[in-house]
Parts: sequence; C-alpha cells; structure tokens
Amino acid sequence: MAPVHVLFVEDDDVIREATTLALERDGFRVTAAPDGLTGLDAFRARRPDLALLDVMLPGLDGVSLCRRIRDESTVPVIMVSARADAIDVVLGLEAGADDYVTKPFDGAVLVARIRAVLRRFRAAAADDPHEQGALLSFGDIVIDPEGMEVTRAGERLALTPTEMRLLLEFAAAPGTVLSRDRLLARVWDYEWGGDTRVVDVHVQRLRAKVGQDRIETVRGFGYKLRA
Repeated sequence: MAPVHVLFVEDDDVIREATTLALERDGFRVTAAPDGLTGLDAFRARRPDLALLDVMLPGLDGVSLCRRIRDESTVPVIMVSARADAIDVVLGLEAGADDYVTKPFDGAVLVARIRAVLRRFRAAAADDPHEQGALLSFGDIVIDPEGMEVTRAGERLALTPTEMRLLLEFAAAPGTVLSRDRLLARVWDYEWGGDTRVVDVHVQRLRAKVGQDRIETVRGFGYKLRA
C-alpha cells in the first residue's frame, strides 16, 4: 500500500521542517509548502490524501486556502492554529475543515488526529453498520446509506465525509438526544475527548444543508434529529 500523502502548508521554516521529518518517520509522504498560494498549486498538482494547513499564512491565509480546497475536493483538511481562540477554530471549521490542532502540538497527538480523520474518510459503506440498508427518509430529506448520497426535495446535497457521518449518526437514532461527547467519539473517533466546538460548528454546517429545523438543539444535553 502506498504511504498516505500529506500536504503540509506552514510558513515557519523550523516548524515546517521538523513536522515534515516527524510525519515521514511515521510513514507518511509529505509535500511541504511555505505559503497559501504555493500550497494551493501543490494541492492541485499532487492531489494529496490529506491537507494540514496553518491558519496564518502569507499570500493566501489558511482559512481561504481551506475554502479553495473544499470548492474542489472533499479531501480531509486539518487546520493548525497557534492559538485556541474560538475565532480561529470556528473560522477554520466553517471553511470546511474536518478538525484542528493547536500549536505547539505533540507529534504523537498530531499523528493520531491525522489517522482518526483518515479512518472516518476511508470508512467503506459495507464496513459501517450505520451505512447499510434501505433509503432513510426524514421529511424532504432522503439518505441513501449505501450510495452515500443525500437529497433534499429531490436535490442532491454536497456533504463532506465528516458531515455525512454526522448525519448518519443522527439517522441511526432519530428522535434520540446525542451528546456532544458521544458524537466526538462516534464521528471524530475522539475516545480521549476533544473540543466540543468541532461538533457545534459541524452541526451548524449540516443544518445549513438539510434545513435549520431538522436538527434540534437540546440545551445542556446535545442534539437530536427530528423524526
């Protein structure tokens, strides 16, 4: 099997080189770029398996780069931020990123997050019990778990792999309140816990596509899909 190809866009030379070496030691193939525009060119030319993008980049910032990548591809994207400020996190996730890590990061944690995102992305329909069976209908939303397609009023929705898995998790238990911790564990594979803002932002993105009233917030507990 060919090694996983990671595009790493980071303007700090020391961080870029050290992280590239660390990822290569763990068996990844890395294409590194020092700025957003070079990163976009590299993405288009190399078509990596995953993009790891710093938020603060010269030329084209990481959030804008994420949007450009998301316009062209559903490849997994992880944002890297020097701060854990809510604005950095939310902007990256709203741009279509699947996850984020904050600097300074532990190499083992970064590798674990990359592998978790890739597991979600590569999960085959036949291997996931939530992704088998007949069509599922919720109002004007129709989910084809085997074909991995969702339509709303007959129009196909463009969902990222993470959004699709989030919707399938809701569809597996319609009307049941799912806590943020449960969703982190089931959708993001965060058995060790994680930042629940990841869940909140992805739910908002999913609502914008399937309808604002389709997924209900149950304050203090989590979310549920209206059956």
